[in-house]
Amino acid sequence: MAVAVRLGRFLPLGRSSAPAPRLPTCAAGSRGRCVPWRPRGSEVMGNPGAFKRSLLFSALSYLGFETYQVISQAAVVHAAAKVFRIEEILEQADYLYESGETEKLYQLLSQYKESEDAELLWRLARASRDIAQLSGTSEEEKKLLVYEALEYAKRALEKNESSFAAHKWYAICISDVGDYEGIKAKIANSYIIKEHFEKAIELNPKDATSVHLMGIWCYTFAEMPWYQRRIAKMLFAAPPSSTYEEALGYFHRAEQVDPNFYSKNLLLLGKTYLKLRNKKLAAFWLTKAKDYPAHTEEDKQVQTEAAQLLTGFSDKN
Repeated sequence: MAVAVRLGRFLPLGRSSAPAPRLPTCAAGSRGRCVPWRPRGSEVMGNPGAFKRSLLFSALSYLGFETYQVISQAAVVHAAAKVFRIEEILEQADYLYESGETEKLYQLLSQYKESEDAELLWRLARASRDIAQLSGTSEEEKKLLVYEALEYAKRALEKNESSFAAHKWYAICISDVGDYEGIKAKIANSYIIKEHFEKAIELNPKDATSVHLMGIWCYTFAEMPWYQRRIAKMLFAAPPSSTYEEALGYFHRAEQVDPNFYSKNLLLLGKTYLKLRNKKLAAFWLTKAKDYPAHTEEDKQVQTEAAQLLTGFSDKN
């Protein structure tokens, strides 16, 4: 950059920074007659030192212009290569995510943890959280990963506040951190979480996951234990609250946006109908959750829980 600035001082305005001198076509004689003008040697050369400096200035101007062009072209090529490289990494990351390769995905993205790209950072937050959720992850590692994920999501949001995914994963990660910071912090954070889920939906109404997560928020506060409600009322003038009906609306909306997109949405539709004492529809959605193809460890957990709830139906009947 310093080189470019210095060279800029010698850049010509076109090919020369000063207008070319106009040469006279005739000169006045002793009697005022116009006689052909013949330049003398001193007039041709003028000041020899000035002439040399003029040549040097012209050479430097041309050199400066050419160097500036080379530097500018190199910067453009470098920027394009950088964008292409990031796009390539994101494509690899999305492929690994869709394939359920959680650990490989985390290893790939961890190489770029110092990145300033919001798209890469929120994916890294997601990958960190997914590793934390694995059954083989120790409690100590899980806590570190949860806080690490929050940091990545926060940075992603700082880099691009118009990214619906950054809002979504920031809210998810704040929720995870609440498990380590007590009931007061968890309730206080719930307002922030809701705000970011709503913003994610506003930015992208077609993202079924954001709509689903808003449903989870409603479901969580609909089933909040009485003692937590009491604490919430003591701490906040207007504690967060919701209903199962509101949660159900979001789960159905998510399903309309993208049918069968997520095993847990199917499970929660079944569980919400159970809370509303509609066993017929509960059984319908729980069966769909049980039969959902298991691509991830979470899918397997959903299958198990759905099967257990359905078995509970049979036992009662």
